[in-house]
Amino acid sequence: MGKLGIFGGLVRLLLPAGAIGMLYGGRLPEVAGRRIDPKAQALLDLIVAVRGPNPLTTVADSRVQMAGFVEKFDLPGPAEVRREAGELPGAEGYRAARVYYPPAAKPAATLLYFHGGGWVQGSIDTHDALCAKLAAQAGVRVISYDYRLAPEDRFPAAPDDVLAAYLGLVSGEEELRADPAKLVVGGDSAGANLAAGLMHDLVAGGHPLPAGQILVYPAVDGRMTSDSMQALADNALLPRDRMEWYLDNYLPAGHDRQDPRFSPLFSDHLAGQPPALILVAGHDPLWDDGQAYASRLHGAGVEVEVAEYPGQIHGFLNLTKVQPEGTVAIAGLARWLSGRLHG
Repeated sequence: MGKLGIFGGLVRLLLPAGAIGMLYGGRLPEVAGRRIDPKAQALLDLIVAVRGPNPLTTVADSRVQMAGFVEKFDLPGPAEVRREAGELPGAEGYRAARVYYPPAAKPAATLLYFHGGGWVQGSIDTHDALCAKLAAQAGVRVISYDYRLAPEDRFPAAPDDVLAAYLGLVSGEEELRADPAKLVVGGDSAGANLAAGLMHDLVAGGHPLPAGQILVYPAVDGRMTSDSMQALADNALLPRDRMEWYLDNYLPAGHDRQDPRFSPLFSDHLAGQPPALILVAGHDPLWDDGQAYASRLHGAGVEVEVAEYPGQIHGFLNLTKVQPEGTVAIAGLARWLSGRLHG
């Protein structure tokens, strides 16, 4: 599709949801009874127009694309949130961190956040607005951590980094420090995978646990055989071939996809984990990952809340300029976070 088609898709995306729904004439896709939000479908159609018939690209280009996508389609974070550069340990030396301080933040209350991006892309910058919004709305300090990316540093570099960062943060020996009782760990997509894997490592190692975990459309089952994976294999934003491309870049050749550090669904250290909030989107191939993980945590005696957005797509919390439900979802996360840390 040419530039005219892309322009038309962008114009449609910017219309109110009701008007977009009328343009589709009631022919919006459903998956297991979950009808997609009109604006979400308009965004998927625009992605198809932009990417063209061959959506896979180089690692460098994918990083530029993700950064540009978020810059175009996400609302900025609140200006009153103060940002400071910091650092936390990684497995092979210190890594950058960005610290967010809202005006009413209580220094003891902290969210340690891991960005998404398929372990290959994404950064502190792509998730700057999301972290600032969570800080402002929950009234907590947020620390966004720059773990190593693949393919330059393959698994287990990222989980080793986040474990080192967490242990450094709670040790009391670093400039950035946090009391585990006033600390929540969270992330989205690949970042949620790292947060869930971190819980496995902490319980297995007998380390102090945080007060909670926030998992936003988590990837927790490397088999990729769930019903939602099959039904949404051709999803424009996160198709199966793109997910396989992420894994090819992230995992060493032949690595067991059921390794619990990569697929926390198979962890035998779920019991005793802190309360969890799991957010899932109905037109995201990872819908069943989140649901299955919630079920397994609940079965292990963990307090779990599932926030369902049946009409939404993967990544919608970073697309709030064109997906208003992302703003609603962020507010829900902030309420839960505030309740865990201020309650």
